[in-house]
Amino acid sequence: MSNHTDDTTRQGRIAALVIAGAGLLAILAPWLVAVTGLAPRFEILFYLISLAAFIWSLVVTVRIWQKTR
Repeated sequence: MSNHTDDTTRQGRIAALVIAGAGLLAILAPWLVAVTGLAPRFEILFYLISLAAFIWSLVVTVRIWQKTR
């Protein structure tokens, strides 16, 4: 039973880190584009990457929730 709890805890921590990283990327996307001089389309790419990370973490979180019910 301890292995199940450790695995769930590890998955939860990874999901939390992905959520935090995606949030930071979404917040910093305009700044990153301005500082690096990239085209505005890269800002949208950063937003899409953040959105994909949020969706992935939502799926992982729902699976964790279902597993622990």
